[in-house]
Amino acid sequence: MPELHDLLTPVFDDVVARNPGEREFHQAVHEVLESLGPVVAKHREYVDAAVIQRLCEPERQIIFRVPWLDDRGRTQVNRGFRVEFNSALGPYKGGLRFHPSVYLGIVKFLGFEQIFKNALTGLPIGGGKGGSDFDPKGRSEAEVMRFCQSFMTELYRHLGEHTDVPAGDIGVGGREIGYLFGQYKRITNRYESGVLTGKGLSWGGSQVRTEATGYGTVFFVERMLAAHGDSLDGKRVVVSGSGNVAIYAIEKVHQLGGRVVACSDSSGYVVDEAGIDLDLLKVVKNEQRGRIADYVEARGGSAALGTGSSVWDVPCDVALPCATQNELGEAAAKGLVASGVRVVAEGANMPTTPGAVRLLTEAGVLFAPGKAANAGGVATSALEMQQNASRDSWSFEYTEERLAGIMASIHDRCLATADEYGQPGSYVAGANIAGFTQVADAMMALGVV
Repeated sequence: MPELHDLLTPVFDDVVARNPGEREFHQAVHEVLESLGPVVAKHREYVDAAVIQRLCEPERQIIFRVPWLDDRGRTQVNRGFRVEFNSALGPYKGGLRFHPSVYLGIVKFLGFEQIFKNALTGLPIGGGKGGSDFDPKGRSEAEVMRFCQSFMTELYRHLGEHTDVPAGDIGVGGREIGYLFGQYKRITNRYESGVLTGKGLSWGGSQVRTEATGYGTVFFVERMLAAHGDSLDGKRVVVSGSGNVAIYAIEKVHQLGGRVVACSDSSGYVVDEAGIDLDLLKVVKNEQRGRIADYVEARGGSAALGTGSSVWDVPCDVALPCATQNELGEAAAKGLVASGVRVVAEGANMPTTPGAVRLLTEAGVLFAPGKAANAGGVATSALEMQQNASRDSWSFEYTEERLAGIMASIHDRCLATADEYGQPGSYVAGANIAGFTQVADAMMALGVV
Protein backbone atom coordinates (compact mmCIF):
# COMPACT_ATOMS: atom_id res chain seq x y z
CA MET A 1 0.00 0.00 0.00
CA PRO A 2 1.23 3.56 -0.71
CA GLU A 3 2.34 5.57 2.30
CA LEU A 4 -0.15 7.95 3.85
CA HIS A 5 0.31 11.55 4.99
CA ASP A 6 1.92 11.69 8.43
CA LEU A 7 -1.32 12.96 9.98
CA LEU A 8 -3.30 10.06 8.50
CA THR A 9 -1.03 7.09 9.25
CA PRO A 10 -2.08 6.89 12.94
CA VAL A 11 -5.74 7.07 11.88
CA PHE A 12 -5.35 4.06 9.61
CA ASP A 13 -3.31 2.14 12.19
CA ASP A 14 -6.10 2.71 14.70
CA VAL A 15 -8.73 1.49 12.20
CA VAL A 16 -6.78 -1.75 11.68
CA ALA A 17 -6.30 -2.26 15.43
CA ARG A 18 -9.96 -1.62 16.24
CA ASN A 19 -11.30 -3.75 13.37
CA PRO A 20 -9.05 -6.84 13.17
CA GLY A 21 -9.48 -9.21 10.25
CA GLU A 22 -11.79 -6.92 8.27
CA ARG A 23 -9.53 -6.69 5.22
CA GLU A 24 -12.12 -5.23 2.82
CA PHE A 25 -12.90 -2.45 5.28
CA HIS A 26 -9.18 -1.73 5.76
CA GLN A 27 -8.76 -1.55 1.98
CA ALA A 28 -11.68 0.87 1.56
CA VAL A 29 -10.43 3.17 4.33
CA HIS A 30 -6.86 3.19 3.03
CA GLU A 31 -8.05 3.96 -0.50
CA VAL A 32 -9.85 7.08 0.74
CA LEU A 33 -7.08 8.19 3.09
CA GLU A 34 -4.53 7.98 0.24
CA SER A 35 -6.35 10.91 -1.39
CA LEU A 36 -6.70 13.10 1.69
CA GLY A 37 -3.09 14.26 2.16
CA PRO A 38 -3.65 17.56 0.32
CA VAL A 39 -6.90 18.08 2.25
CA VAL A 40 -5.45 17.74 5.77
CA ALA A 41 -2.47 19.87 4.74
CA LYS A 42 -4.86 22.65 3.73
CA HIS A 43 -7.55 22.09 6.41
CA ARG A 44 -5.92 21.17 9.71
CA GLU A 45 -9.29 21.71 11.42
CA TYR A 46 -10.46 18.29 10.18
CA VAL A 47 -7.58 16.70 12.08
CA ASP A 48 -8.03 18.78 15.22
CA ALA A 49 -11.75 17.90 15.40
CA ALA A 50 -11.00 14.18 14.80
CA VAL A 51 -13.44 14.21 11.89
CA ILE A 52 -11.59 11.45 10.03
CA GLN A 53 -11.49 9.17 13.08
CA ARG A 54 -15.22 9.72 13.59
CA LEU A 55 -15.91 9.02 9.91
CA CYS A 56 -14.14 5.66 10.18
CA GLU A 57 -16.24 4.57 13.17
CA PRO A 58 -19.87 3.64 12.37
CA GLU A 59 -22.53 5.47 14.35
CA ARG A 60 -24.24 2.14 14.95
CA GLN A 61 -23.53 -1.53 14.15
CA ILE A 62 -26.38 -4.01 14.44
CA ILE A 63 -25.83 -7.79 14.31
CA PHE A 64 -28.71 -10.18 14.84
CA ARG A 65 -29.85 -13.79 14.54
CA VAL A 66 -32.20 -14.72 11.69
CA PRO A 67 -33.97 -18.06 12.38
CA TRP A 68 -36.31 -19.47 9.70
CA LEU A 69 -37.89 -22.75 8.59
CA ASP A 70 -36.93 -24.43 5.31
CA ASP A 71 -39.39 -26.41 3.21
CA ARG A 72 -38.67 -29.59 5.17
CA GLY A 73 -39.62 -27.89 8.40
CA ARG A 74 -36.03 -27.72 9.66
CA THR A 75 -34.83 -24.65 11.51
CA GLN A 76 -32.07 -22.71 9.79
CA VAL A 77 -30.08 -19.89 11.39
CA ASN A 78 -28.33 -17.06 9.57
CA ARG A 79 -26.73 -13.83 10.74
CA GLY A 80 -28.08 -10.40 9.82
CA PHE A 81 -26.23 -7.07 9.74
CA ARG A 82 -27.01 -3.38 9.43
CA VAL A 83 -24.20 -0.84 9.75
CA GLU A 84 -25.56 2.70 10.07
CA PHE A 85 -22.34 4.47 9.24
CA ASN A 86 -22.94 8.20 8.95
CA SER A 87 -26.04 10.39 9.02
CA ALA A 88 -24.47 13.86 8.78
CA LEU A 89 -26.18 14.55 5.44
CA GLY A 90 -29.44 12.68 5.95
CA PRO A 91 -30.98 9.31 6.85
CA TYR A 92 -28.76 6.26 6.40
CA LYS A 93 -29.11 4.95 2.85
CA GLY A 94 -27.64 1.80 1.36
CA GLY A 95 -28.51 -1.66 0.15
CA LEU A 96 -28.92 -5.09 1.70
CA ARG A 97 -26.73 -7.94 0.37
CA PHE A 98 -27.73 -11.61 0.77
CA HIS A 99 -24.69 -13.77 -0.03
CA PRO A 100 -22.65 -16.43 1.83
CA SER A 101 -19.57 -14.14 1.79
CA VAL A 102 -21.27 -11.48 3.90
CA TYR A 103 -19.67 -10.75 7.27
CA LEU A 104 -19.14 -7.58 9.27
CA GLY A 105 -16.02 -6.51 7.34
CA ILE A 106 -17.84 -6.67 3.98
CA VAL A 107 -20.80 -4.68 5.32
CA LYS A 108 -18.52 -2.03 6.82
CA PHE A 109 -16.52 -1.65 3.62
CA LEU A 110 -19.74 -1.22 1.64
CA GLY A 111 -21.17 1.21 4.20
CA PHE A 112 -17.98 3.29 4.28
CA GLU A 113 -17.97 3.59 0.47
CA GLN A 114 -21.65 4.48 0.59
CA ILE A 115 -21.01 7.59 2.72
CA PHE A 116 -18.98 9.25 -0.03
CA LYS A 117 -20.99 7.88 -2.94
CA ASN A 118 -24.18 9.30 -1.45
CA ALA A 119 -22.52 12.63 -0.76
CA LEU A 120 -21.42 12.88 -4.41
CA THR A 121 -25.02 12.65 -5.62
CA GLY A 122 -25.73 16.03 -4.00
CA LEU A 123 -28.87 14.56 -2.43
CA PRO A 124 -29.58 14.60 1.35
CA ILE A 125 -28.73 11.00 2.25
CA GLY A 126 -26.25 9.47 4.68
CA GLY A 127 -24.42 6.17 4.34
CA GLY A 128 -25.23 2.68 5.55
CA LYS A 129 -25.27 -0.93 4.41
CA GLY A 130 -26.58 -4.29 5.55
CA GLY A 131 -27.28 -7.88 4.64
CA SER A 132 -26.94 -11.49 5.65
CA ASP A 133 -24.90 -14.61 4.93
CA PHE A 134 -28.11 -16.21 3.61
CA ASP A 135 -27.84 -17.51 0.03
CA PRO A 136 -31.09 -17.17 -1.96
CA LYS A 137 -29.69 -19.34 -4.79
CA GLY A 138 -31.35 -22.74 -4.86
CA ARG A 139 -33.99 -21.73 -2.34
CA SER A 140 -37.70 -21.93 -3.06
CA GLU A 141 -39.94 -18.88 -3.20
CA ALA A 142 -41.46 -19.90 0.13
CA GLU A 143 -38.04 -20.23 1.78
CA VAL A 144 -36.92 -16.82 0.51
CA MET A 145 -40.16 -15.31 1.80
CA ARG A 146 -39.80 -16.88 5.26
CA PHE A 147 -36.19 -15.75 5.52
CA CYS A 148 -37.04 -12.17 4.49
CA GLN A 149 -39.90 -12.03 6.98
CA SER A 150 -37.67 -13.22 9.82
CA PHE A 151 -34.91 -10.79 8.78
CA MET A 152 -37.32 -7.83 8.78
CA THR A 153 -38.94 -8.89 12.06
CA GLU A 154 -35.69 -7.86 13.76
CA LEU A 155 -34.50 -5.09 11.46
CA TYR A 156 -37.75 -3.10 11.27
CA ARG A 157 -37.20 -1.45 14.67
CA HIS A 158 -34.08 0.28 13.32
CA LEU A 159 -35.63 1.59 10.07
CA GLY A 160 -37.76 4.58 9.06
CA GLU A 161 -38.08 6.97 6.13
CA HIS A 162 -36.30 9.66 8.21
CA THR A 163 -33.92 7.21 9.93
CA ASP A 164 -32.60 4.41 7.73
CA VAL A 165 -33.75 3.46 4.22
CA PRO A 166 -32.37 0.17 2.81
CA ALA A 167 -32.50 -0.95 -0.81
CA GLY A 168 -31.34 -4.01 -2.76
CA ASP A 169 -27.83 -5.25 -3.54
CA ILE A 170 -26.41 -8.64 -4.55
CA GLY A 171 -29.02 -11.32 -3.83
CA VAL A 172 -31.74 -8.79 -3.04
CA GLY A 173 -33.94 -7.87 -5.99
CA GLY A 174 -37.56 -6.93 -6.45
CA ARG A 175 -38.80 -10.24 -5.02
CA GLU A 176 -36.88 -9.83 -1.77
CA ILE A 177 -37.77 -6.13 -1.45
CA GLY A 178 -41.44 -7.09 -1.78
CA TYR A 179 -41.26 -9.65 1.02
CA LEU A 180 -39.26 -7.29 3.23
CA PHE A 181 -41.66 -4.38 2.69
CA GLY A 182 -44.70 -6.60 3.23
CA GLN A 183 -43.38 -7.68 6.63
CA TYR A 184 -42.45 -4.10 7.59
CA LYS A 185 -45.97 -2.93 6.71
CA ARG A 186 -47.52 -5.82 8.62
CA ILE A 187 -45.51 -5.18 11.79
CA THR A 188 -45.76 -1.38 11.85
CA ASN A 189 -49.36 -1.16 10.62
CA ARG A 190 -48.57 1.74 8.31
CA TYR A 191 -47.81 2.19 4.61
CA GLU A 192 -44.50 3.97 4.96
CA SER A 193 -43.44 3.56 1.35
CA GLY A 194 -40.28 5.65 1.72
CA VAL A 195 -38.68 3.15 4.13
CA LEU A 196 -37.41 0.85 1.35
CA THR A 197 -36.40 1.62 -2.22
CA GLY A 198 -36.33 -0.63 -5.25
CA LYS A 199 -40.04 -1.33 -4.84
CA GLY A 200 -42.36 -2.49 -7.60
CA LEU A 201 -43.82 0.24 -9.81
CA SER A 202 -47.39 -0.55 -8.74
CA TRP A 203 -46.65 -0.05 -5.04
CA GLY A 204 -44.39 2.95 -4.67
CA GLY A 205 -41.38 2.18 -6.85
CA SER A 206 -39.66 4.51 -9.28
CA GLN A 207 -39.17 4.28 -13.00
CA VAL A 208 -35.50 3.70 -13.95
CA ARG A 209 -34.60 2.29 -10.52
CA THR A 210 -33.97 -1.17 -11.97
CA GLU A 211 -31.79 0.27 -14.71
CA ALA A 212 -30.17 3.05 -12.68
CA THR A 213 -26.80 1.65 -11.59
CA GLY A 214 -25.95 0.22 -15.01
CA TYR A 215 -27.31 3.22 -16.90
CA GLY A 216 -25.55 5.63 -14.54
CA THR A 217 -22.18 3.92 -14.98
CA VAL A 218 -22.45 4.26 -18.75
CA PHE A 219 -23.62 7.89 -18.50
CA PHE A 220 -20.45 8.53 -16.47
CA VAL A 221 -18.28 6.83 -19.11
CA GLU A 222 -19.99 8.85 -21.82
CA ARG A 223 -19.08 12.05 -19.95
CA MET A 224 -15.47 10.87 -19.43
CA LEU A 225 -15.03 10.23 -23.13
CA ALA A 226 -16.72 13.51 -24.07
CA ALA A 227 -14.25 15.37 -21.82
CA HIS A 228 -11.50 13.92 -24.03
CA GLY A 229 -13.23 14.62 -27.34
CA ASP A 230 -14.52 11.07 -27.85
CA SER A 231 -17.73 9.03 -27.50
CA LEU A 232 -18.96 5.46 -27.02
CA ASP A 233 -19.94 5.18 -30.66
CA GLY A 234 -18.19 2.17 -32.19
CA LYS A 235 -16.37 1.25 -28.97
CA ARG A 236 -15.73 -2.38 -28.08
CA VAL A 237 -16.84 -2.97 -24.48
CA VAL A 238 -16.43 -5.81 -21.97
CA VAL A 239 -18.70 -6.06 -18.91
CA SER A 240 -18.13 -8.44 -16.01
CA GLY A 241 -21.19 -9.94 -14.38
CA SER A 242 -24.62 -10.61 -15.86
CA GLY A 243 -26.84 -9.45 -13.04
CA ASN A 244 -28.91 -6.32 -12.83
CA VAL A 245 -26.05 -3.79 -13.05
CA ALA A 246 -24.33 -5.58 -15.93
CA ILE A 247 -27.51 -6.12 -17.95
CA TYR A 248 -28.49 -2.47 -17.92
CA ALA A 249 -24.94 -1.28 -18.51
CA ILE A 250 -24.99 -3.46 -21.64
CA GLU A 251 -28.34 -1.99 -22.66
CA LYS A 252 -27.18 1.63 -22.36
CA VAL A 253 -23.87 0.93 -24.13
CA HIS A 254 -25.82 -0.47 -27.09
CA GLN A 255 -28.18 2.51 -27.07
CA LEU A 256 -25.19 4.87 -27.25
CA GLY A 257 -23.56 3.07 -30.16
CA GLY A 258 -21.05 0.80 -28.43
CA ARG A 259 -20.87 -2.99 -28.71
CA VAL A 260 -20.56 -5.26 -25.67
CA VAL A 261 -18.71 -8.40 -26.77
CA ALA A 262 -18.35 -10.24 -23.46
CA CYS A 263 -19.98 -10.68 -20.05
CA SER A 264 -19.70 -13.23 -17.25
CA ASP A 265 -21.09 -14.91 -14.17
CA SER A 266 -19.49 -16.95 -11.39
CA SER A 267 -19.34 -20.02 -13.68
CA GLY A 268 -17.39 -18.39 -16.54
CA TYR A 269 -17.77 -15.91 -19.35
CA VAL A 270 -19.15 -15.65 -22.86
CA VAL A 271 -17.65 -13.96 -25.91
CA ASP A 272 -20.20 -12.84 -28.49
CA GLU A 273 -18.52 -10.92 -31.31
CA ALA A 274 -21.86 -9.96 -32.83
CA GLY A 275 -22.68 -8.18 -29.57
CA ILE A 276 -24.45 -9.59 -26.52
CA ASP A 277 -28.10 -10.40 -27.31
CA LEU A 278 -29.64 -8.49 -24.43
CA ASP A 279 -33.17 -9.87 -24.78
CA LEU A 280 -31.84 -13.42 -24.61
CA LEU A 281 -29.55 -12.59 -21.68
CA LYS A 282 -32.50 -11.16 -19.73
CA VAL A 283 -34.52 -14.33 -20.34
CA VAL A 284 -31.67 -16.62 -19.28
CA LYS A 285 -30.65 -14.67 -16.18
CA ASN A 286 -33.87 -13.05 -14.96
CA GLU A 287 -36.60 -15.47 -16.01
CA GLN A 288 -34.84 -18.83 -16.12
CA ARG A 289 -32.26 -17.95 -13.44
CA GLY A 290 -29.78 -19.80 -15.64
CA ARG A 291 -26.01 -19.71 -16.12
CA ILE A 292 -23.90 -18.10 -18.81
CA ALA A 293 -23.53 -21.48 -20.55
CA ASP A 294 -27.30 -21.50 -21.10
CA TYR A 295 -26.96 -18.22 -23.00
CA VAL A 296 -24.28 -19.76 -25.24
CA GLU A 297 -26.41 -22.82 -25.93
CA ALA A 298 -29.47 -20.74 -26.80
CA ARG A 299 -27.56 -18.16 -28.83
CA GLY A 300 -25.37 -20.47 -30.92
CA GLY A 301 -23.48 -19.02 -33.86
CA SER A 302 -21.52 -15.97 -32.71
CA ALA A 303 -21.36 -16.90 -29.01
CA ALA A 304 -18.82 -19.12 -27.28
CA LEU A 305 -17.69 -19.78 -23.75
CA GLY A 306 -14.47 -17.96 -22.93
CA THR A 307 -11.30 -20.02 -22.72
CA GLY A 308 -9.08 -17.58 -20.80
CA SER A 309 -8.74 -17.15 -17.06
CA SER A 310 -11.32 -14.35 -16.88
CA VAL A 311 -13.50 -12.06 -18.94
CA TRP A 312 -10.69 -9.48 -18.79
CA ASP A 313 -8.71 -11.57 -21.29
CA VAL A 314 -11.07 -10.25 -24.00
CA PRO A 315 -9.58 -7.14 -25.72
CA CYS A 316 -11.69 -3.99 -25.42
CA ASP A 317 -11.74 -0.19 -25.52
CA VAL A 318 -13.90 0.14 -22.40
CA ALA A 319 -14.01 -2.23 -19.40
CA LEU A 320 -16.89 -2.15 -16.92
CA PRO A 321 -16.35 -4.37 -13.85
CA CYS A 322 -19.92 -4.90 -12.60
CA ALA A 323 -19.67 -8.12 -10.56
CA THR A 324 -18.09 -7.96 -7.09
CA GLN A 325 -15.20 -6.60 -5.03
CA ASN A 326 -11.57 -7.23 -6.02
CA GLU A 327 -12.45 -9.09 -9.21
CA LEU A 328 -10.00 -7.16 -11.41
CA GLY A 329 -6.43 -7.71 -10.27
CA GLU A 330 -3.01 -6.64 -11.49
CA ALA A 331 -2.59 -9.46 -14.00
CA ALA A 332 -5.94 -8.64 -15.59
CA ALA A 333 -5.09 -4.93 -15.59
CA LYS A 334 -1.83 -5.62 -17.44
CA GLY A 335 -3.77 -7.55 -20.06
CA LEU A 336 -6.27 -4.74 -20.49
CA VAL A 337 -3.50 -2.17 -20.89
CA ALA A 338 -1.76 -4.36 -23.45
CA SER A 339 -5.01 -4.71 -25.41
CA GLY A 340 -5.39 -0.92 -25.58
CA VAL A 341 -8.17 -0.30 -23.08
CA ARG A 342 -9.07 3.39 -22.88
CA VAL A 343 -11.53 3.54 -19.97
CA VAL A 344 -12.23 1.41 -16.88
CA ALA A 345 -15.30 2.39 -14.84
CA GLU A 346 -16.48 0.48 -11.78
CA GLY A 347 -20.12 -0.58 -11.92
CA ALA A 348 -19.63 -2.70 -8.78
CA ASN A 349 -18.29 -1.65 -5.38
CA MET A 350 -14.47 -1.71 -5.24
CA PRO A 351 -14.07 -4.39 -7.96
CA THR A 352 -10.54 -3.26 -8.85
CA THR A 353 -7.66 -4.08 -6.51
CA PRO A 354 -5.39 -1.20 -5.39
CA GLY A 355 -2.47 -2.59 -7.40
CA ALA A 356 -4.62 -2.78 -10.53
CA VAL A 357 -5.83 0.79 -10.04
CA ARG A 358 -2.25 2.05 -9.82
CA LEU A 359 -1.23 0.07 -12.89
CA LEU A 360 -4.15 1.39 -14.95
CA THR A 361 -3.70 5.02 -13.95
CA GLU A 362 0.07 4.92 -14.48
CA ALA A 363 -0.61 3.62 -17.99
CA GLY A 364 -2.83 6.61 -18.71
CA VAL A 365 -6.11 4.70 -18.66
CA LEU A 366 -9.10 6.80 -17.57
CA PHE A 367 -10.27 5.16 -14.33
CA ALA A 368 -13.57 5.91 -12.56
CA PRO A 369 -14.03 4.54 -9.00
CA GLY A 370 -17.32 2.97 -7.99
CA LYS A 371 -18.26 5.69 -5.52
CA ALA A 372 -18.57 8.02 -8.52
CA ALA A 373 -19.36 5.79 -11.50
CA ASN A 374 -22.00 3.58 -9.88
CA ALA A 375 -23.75 6.26 -7.83
CA GLY A 376 -26.71 6.16 -10.20
CA GLY A 377 -28.43 3.42 -8.24
CA VAL A 378 -28.54 5.26 -4.94
CA ALA A 379 -29.28 8.55 -6.71
CA THR A 380 -32.41 7.05 -8.23
CA SER A 381 -33.28 5.51 -4.87
CA ALA A 382 -33.24 9.03 -3.44
CA LEU A 383 -35.48 10.14 -6.33
CA GLU A 384 -37.81 7.28 -5.36
CA MET A 385 -37.85 8.65 -1.81
CA GLN A 386 -38.79 12.09 -3.19
CA GLN A 387 -41.69 10.60 -5.12
CA ASN A 388 -42.87 8.64 -2.07
CA ALA A 389 -42.72 11.76 0.13
CA SER A 390 -44.85 13.76 -2.32
CA ARG A 391 -47.18 10.85 -3.23
CA ASP A 392 -46.09 11.35 -6.83
CA SER A 393 -44.89 9.19 -9.73
CA TRP A 394 -42.59 10.44 -12.49
CA SER A 395 -42.28 9.26 -16.08
CA PHE A 396 -39.40 7.09 -17.27
CA GLU A 397 -38.10 9.86 -19.50
CA TYR A 398 -38.10 12.51 -16.76
CA THR A 399 -36.45 10.19 -14.22
CA GLU A 400 -33.77 9.12 -16.69
CA GLU A 401 -33.11 12.78 -17.47
CA ARG A 402 -32.64 13.47 -13.76
CA LEU A 403 -30.27 10.49 -13.49
CA ALA A 404 -28.19 11.61 -16.47
CA GLY A 405 -27.93 15.11 -14.98
CA ILE A 406 -26.79 13.76 -11.61
CA MET A 407 -24.10 11.57 -13.20
CA ALA A 408 -22.85 14.49 -15.31
CA SER A 409 -22.68 16.65 -12.18
CA ILE A 410 -20.72 13.97 -10.28
CA HIS A 411 -18.27 13.66 -13.17
CA ASP A 412 -17.67 17.39 -13.42
CA ARG A 413 -17.36 17.77 -9.66
CA CYS A 414 -14.73 15.01 -9.49
CA LEU A 415 -12.60 16.70 -12.14
CA ALA A 416 -12.97 20.17 -10.62
CA THR A 417 -12.08 18.92 -7.12
CA ALA A 418 -9.06 17.00 -8.43
CA ASP A 419 -7.82 20.18 -10.09
CA GLU A 420 -8.39 22.21 -6.91
CA TYR A 421 -6.25 19.85 -4.84
CA GLY A 422 -3.43 19.42 -7.33
CA GLN A 423 -4.47 16.05 -8.78
CA PRO A 424 -5.61 17.02 -12.30
CA GLY A 425 -7.51 14.34 -14.18
CA SER A 426 -7.68 11.93 -11.22
CA TYR A 427 -11.24 10.71 -10.78
CA VAL A 428 -10.16 8.71 -7.72
CA ALA A 429 -8.77 11.76 -5.89
CA GLY A 430 -11.64 13.95 -7.06
CA ALA A 431 -14.33 11.53 -5.88
CA ASN A 432 -12.70 10.83 -2.52
CA ILE A 433 -11.98 14.48 -1.72
CA ALA A 434 -15.31 15.85 -2.92
CA GLY A 435 -17.27 13.24 -0.98
CA PHE A 436 -15.13 13.61 2.13
CA THR A 437 -15.20 17.40 2.34
CA GLN A 438 -18.97 17.56 1.98
CA VAL A 439 -19.52 15.07 4.81
CA ALA A 440 -16.71 16.50 6.95
CA ASP A 441 -18.10 20.05 6.73
CA ALA A 442 -21.53 18.80 7.82
CA MET A 443 -19.98 16.92 10.74
CA MET A 444 -18.08 20.05 11.83
CA ALA A 445 -21.30 22.06 11.72
CA LEU A 446 -23.19 19.49 13.84
CA GLY A 447 -20.60 19.37 16.62
CA VAL A 448 -19.18 16.33 18.38
CA VAL A 449 -22.06 13.89 18.03
